[in-house]
Amino acid sequence: MTTNEPRPGQDYLGASGQRPLPQQANPTWLGHVRPADYRQAPANSRGQFQPALPPALPAVPGGRRSAGVSGLVLAGGFLAFVSLFLVLPFLLDRTGISGFVIGFIASLIPLGTVLLTVRFIDRWEPEPKPLLLFAFVWGAAVSIAVTMLIQPYFSLVAGPASGLDYTTFAVTVQAPVVEEFAKSLGLLVLLIFAPKHFNGPVDGVVFAFTIAAGFAFTENILYFGRAIAESSDPGTDLAVVFFLRGVMSPFAHAIFTGTTGLIMGLAVRRGHTGLGVLAFAAGLVPAMLLHSGWNSMGQDFLAQYVLVQVPIFLLAVLVIVLLRVAERRLTRQRLKEYSAAGWFTAAEVEMLATAAGRRSALRWAKSVGRGAQMKALIDAATQLALTRQRILTGRDVPAHQRDEQHQLAEITALRTAVVG
Repeated sequence: MTTNEPRPGQDYLGASGQRPLPQQANPTWLGHVRPADYRQAPANSRGQFQPALPPALPAVPGGRRSAGVSGLVLAGGFLAFVSLFLVLPFLLDRTGISGFVIGFIASLIPLGTVLLTVRFIDRWEPEPKPLLLFAFVWGAAVSIAVTMLIQPYFSLVAGPASGLDYTTFAVTVQAPVVEEFAKSLGLLVLLIFAPKHFNGPVDGVVFAFTIAAGFAFTENILYFGRAIAESSDPGTDLAVVFFLRGVMSPFAHAIFTGTTGLIMGLAVRRGHTGLGVLAFAAGLVPAMLLHSGWNSMGQDFLAQYVLVQVPIFLLAVLVIVLLRVAERRLTRQRLKEYSAAGWFTAAEVEMLATAAGRRSALRWAKSVGRGAQMKALIDAATQLALTRQRILTGRDVPAHQRDEQHQLAEITALRTAVVG
């Protein structure tokens, strides 16, 4: 501990009346903290793991699921069910039963590619599976229905004003605007009704990619199915369409909507939910422009694909890598602050906040039959670090400190379950 840092668990105001910012309190650009908002982690006065609250939380993997999350998932399921009455007849009318079945099967391949990518991005701080399911069904059913309902009115109002012929307008204006709005509306719902799980840019990208994967899945069924139903050479046409959509561009929708999710997540990390709502509108602009640029590629498709779209994809990969590195550094720093307050040892911080430490811990825990408990402990520690980051934003501090106390109690119980 440096000599200019307060004692664990205590706040200290310098001569200027402002809390000094300890060294490394801002480990990355992603977790910027203002000196006025910094506060020490609550001290573990006994110097060992003790429950911060009376034992009331079971030491089970997965933690607690809020009623809000369950309600959101149920509402999403209901909306998806209703949407199917509009989406399914539309698909079957244009693909036929055989086209629909073949299109469905073929669409699983690019879908799997995107979802595996989501799993990779989401490994450090996994989102609740029910919310990921909500995101997927929103993209696959609800956003499709919203698109179908809005498109005629948008075309009627904006089409004549654009001065474009209908085909050009539909491809370069209508589709990007309406589809990105419909997909990103799911992000807005998640932000408003599950704000504790939408707390940064990585979360925004994960949810956006999942929504986009669902949307592209249904859209691919349409395109692949039509290649079967409307062609005199269905095998060749299906192969061409599959190569264009399933091989060359499985991440197109993910990158478009991912831009909105990234901007919303950055706003939430640096501000609050209200700022994230404003970022929803701002994030739609680049998403729509990227979508329009993709749809505008014509005869020089291959050249534009290589010179423009491939660099955009590589840039997206770089952004995701940087986000993952920043999240890891932020987690490690926040847990080090709990370590200074007596909640973790330095070795435990390395175990919980580094990729190598987590792998080693999970291997050991699985060897003694406690792998599920260790995974739950790692997830809980990551959530604790993010809760501390929210505390250090200076907004809704009392509510987040209550969450912090419950999480410390949960971690205590989980640690006991791991140690045995």
